Amino acid sequence: MTETTTTARWSRVLLKLSGEALMGNQRAGVDMEQVRAVAAQVAELRAEGVQVAVVVGGGNFLRGASQAELGMDRATGDYMGMLATILNALPLQDGLEGAGVPARVMSALPVHEVAEPFIRAKALHHLDRGRVVVFAGGTGNPFFTTDTAAALRALEIGADALLMAKNGVQGVFDSDPRTNPDARFLPEVSHRDALVHGLKIMDATAFALLAEHDLPIHVFDMDASDVITRIARGEDIGTLVHAAAPPLAHQEA
Repeated sequence: MTETTTTARWSRVLLKLSGEALMGNQRAGVDMEQVRAVAAQVAELRAEGVQVAVVVGGGNFLRGASQAELGMDRATGDYMGMLATILNALPLQDGLEGAGVPARVMSALPVHEVAEPFIRAKALHHLDRGRVVVFAGGTGNPFFTTDTAAALRALEIGADALLMAKNGVQGVFDSDPRTNPDARFLPEVSHRDALVHGLKIMDATAFALLAEHDLPIHVFDMDASDVITRIARGEDIGTLVHAAAPPLAHQEA
């Protein structure tokens, strides 16, 4: 196992990235300048001694649910979405390697020429050897989102926290800030209150799984400067979802 000294609050995390986080200013696809910017933040986190795994979405190419709304069979659309995540994982691996961080792509869908199959013990071995593991292919099953894949992988690898990167969103609000100008930003919230109040943090299946296991979730704006490292060092950025958060009713008083 690689020995490191860390000042970070965690030993191991899973970072959930949307496909849009790799899109930059493009209308679709991957912007390698943006990929390198994301990779640089992950490299800084690794320099803090934190083991990092990543689950990446595929929405910059397509979403299975959207294809189903257009009349495509839902399972077929979801498999296409899983392939889209692989299209994102490969340039992210390239960006990480370019930043001096060894990385491996592990896919829940077998694509042996470009990615290793997901095997939990192998993923843990990579992490212990200081490599960033990029999980692609979702869960490998239709009808599940990459949010659910992130929740599953975070629990499987024993992550201390799940980092939920958003695009242009500060964190969690008590209502949708896009439609309610009086929406209140929540610096912290409990899993229970998030479920009771129907806060839209991530896919409901994924969130319920994380709540059951009391895994902390940090929701933050990926566009903020050096945001991942700053959160790792203990700065109060975005929203922390955790079991010990004060009740929302108390926060409102």
